[in-house]
Amino acid sequence: MNPASGLPRNIVLIGFMGCGKTTIGRILARMLGCPFVDLDLLIEQKAGMPISRIFSERGEAYFRLVEAAVLHELAAPGPPRIISTGGGIITRRRSRTLLKQLGYVVWLQAPVDTILERTGRNRDRPLLETDDPAARIQALLDQRMPLYRASADLEIDTAGLDPEETACGILESARYHFAH
Repeated sequence: MNPASGLPRNIVLIGFMGCGKTTIGRILARMLGCPFVDLDLLIEQKAGMPISRIFSERGEAYFRLVEAAVLHELAAPGPPRIISTGGGIITRRRSRTLLKQLGYVVWLQAPVDTILERTGRNRDRPLLETDDPAARIQALLDQRMPLYRASADLEIDTAGLDPEETACGILESARYHFAH
């Protein structure tokens, strides 16, 4: 399938770290034959350093400013893309507005134990550098859940789901969304 016959606009994946945004995003991009954009990688390129270093040297507020600027750049007209965002993208009002302008927003979610299992091997998660990562995840989820919900056109719990099947479901939902 080529992008022209696929979607008129982007599919944007939001959700907490470890919920499958990158994995499912790459599958969707392959299925549609369109570009996959990892917002975190673009931020690292723009800042000239890894996200963990941005957080340690410049702080989360600076990171969110760069994140919003990169998101704004993606809002420019272009071919349909699959866009994977960072887990905290929804914490800024302007970013939430831009997400909706970009296209069909899908909130991928998972329970705390699944997130811990998926992120436990990755030491490059600045927000989880704490004595109790489970409590930190739960606190962030509690804080962000209403923002994810308000930003999303579709919500999917990815725990126990096959990524390929999840991608197929997202694609069908997006086609229906764009058709109506």
